[in-house]
Amino acid sequence: MARNMAHILHILVISLSYSFLFVSSSSQDSQSLYHNSQPTSSKPNLLVLPVQEDASTGLHWANIHKRTPLMQVPLLLDLNGKHLWVTCSQHYSSSTYQAPFCHSTQCSRANTHQCFTCTDSTTTRPGCHNNTCGLLSSNPVTQESGLGELAQDVLAIHSTHGSKLGPMVKVPQFLFSCAPSFLAQKGLPNNVQGALGLGQAPISLQNQLFSHFGLKRQFSVCLSRYSTSNGAILFGDINDPNNNNYIHNSLDVLHDLVYTPLTISKQGEYFIQVNAIRVNKHLVIPTKNPFISPSSTSYHGSGEIGGALITTTHPYTVLSHSIFEVFTQVFANNMPKQAQVKAVGPFGLCYDSRKISGGAPSVDLILDKNDAVWRISSENFMVQAQDGVSCLGFVDGGVHARAGIALGAHHLEENLVVFDLERSRVGFNSNSLKSYGKTCSNLFDLNNP
Repeated sequence: MARNMAHILHILVISLSYSFLFVSSSSQDSQSLYHNSQPTSSKPNLLVLPVQEDASTGLHWANIHKRTPLMQVPLLLDLNGKHLWVTCSQHYSSSTYQAPFCHSTQCSRANTHQCFTCTDSTTTRPGCHNNTCGLLSSNPVTQESGLGELAQDVLAIHSTHGSKLGPMVKVPQFLFSCAPSFLAQKGLPNNVQGALGLGQAPISLQNQLFSHFGLKRQFSVCLSRYSTSNGAILFGDINDPNNNNYIHNSLDVLHDLVYTPLTISKQGEYFIQVNAIRVNKHLVIPTKNPFISPSSTSYHGSGEIGGALITTTHPYTVLSHSIFEVFTQVFANNMPKQAQVKAVGPFGLCYDSRKISGGAPSVDLILDKNDAVWRISSENFMVQAQDGVSCLGFVDGGVHARAGIALGAHHLEENLVVFDLERSRVGFNSNSLKSYGKTCSNLFDLNNP
């Protein structure tokens, strides 16, 4: 009897050992790499997020895979946002959702020390717990803000595999905000449930991806001009030879990138220096500019131009009032006067499309030095506002504009823009991808692997 009991105990110990190994292995797999429930063991070098334009607003959005089980959540692309926020009051279901306690490590990481008490419901639900962290989120279009709950859940994103879109990988404890529902009710594309922040902040999307996967601190944005095709955001070093295969037959695009210093504001926003705007050979510049020789061309003083904000939440480039007035005057002087028609809001200068068949003048941004020039394609600064009416796609931001220049989404479309955070610089094509016979949609393989 004793011998039988010993034999049974031996078998039980072995069974429990195998069970423990199985559970431990399953737990590790669930936190690693994901694709159709088949985890992969390789470490990603590059991550890819497809992005689409919304035809009605001119803004760009992306489907983020979140929760357990994973589901797509459409979010506005906010280049300068501090974190990802989403409304959670309805239809948020996830077995892995957590609300970190107030003063926890997660709250410190999110740089929030405010405790949150939910008064919206008598029962707890995602976005509505007590003794959690409060996190302020903002709608970047309406500028409305609201206090929500710091939250933690699974996020998944595509890796790359050679020249193809690869399997999805998981961040099991991704931090974000469950924001008040009113923040998503105005200004955003239809069905968008929040915003995807890429600003320089502790829990912005890219900083959590860099930290979790050990990627180089670089992300690249390529926005498609067409709502029927995708652009993309790439996280990681696109100049790494291991990742070059994913930029299809486009080493010329990478080699021709022009770099200019990147400045990050206290709010985590991205700025570059712009010393002048050139229309054909005429310059709209500050009255005192150390980089331009006054003997070379005609001058149009406009006060200080200075830093230009790069943004994806303005559909068009916004100029402060003083710069806008001088720039539109110089532009109009380089266009046929008989073609000008009544302006169509929000634009200030419009033309009969049939009378400008000869094309528009060239528009260049002169950056930190004379040979650093960002040429804006006419497709990026002329907008078909109505049938037969083309408008200059720059908007008057008034006397209290956030920046002298805010380069909007339409300006960025069909350009590869590289934010190299490690070297504090921005790279871009000196002209649009069209000059290479490419678009953002065919620069990468965005189809399923």
